[in-house]
Amino acid sequence: MKSRHVTFAILLLVLGLALAGCGGDDDESSGTTAAATEASAGDTGSDTSGGGATTLNGSVGPGFDISLDGTDGITAGDYTLVVNDQSTAHNFHLTGPGGVDVSTEVSEEGEKTFDVTLVAGEYKFQCDPHASSMNGSFTVG
Repeated sequence: MKSRHVTFAILLLVLGLALAGCGGDDDESSGTTAAATEASAGDTGSDTSGGGATTLNGSVGPGFDISLDGTDGITAGDYTLVVNDQSTAHNFHLTGPGGVDVSTEVSEEGEKTFDVTLVAGEYKFQCDPHASSMNGSFTVG
């Protein structure tokens, strides 16, 4: 009987961790503007890259979730956008002032890194096939 309680407790713990990872706020996202030079996927999402640029972390999938972290109080400057694309049904597409227009491919999964330069203004990110429900924005001051 004791092993049944332990098994139940482990199941609850795993379920709680899984649910915690499913959330996401699509309205607040981080910004990345891109005098976009696509870089090879390298940085795993630390606060700064080796070159000193601040890292923004984007995520799309595996469900209908899209998010961008690191945009609260963001100011103009150079950034590294690291996107974790977890679905071949979605992409992550960032657009905004200064000619920023970077995206992952819908048919590909994996981590992709972009070097971008943000200027003041409103930036938007979305999944192109599901833009009406999978989107977000942020403002660079």
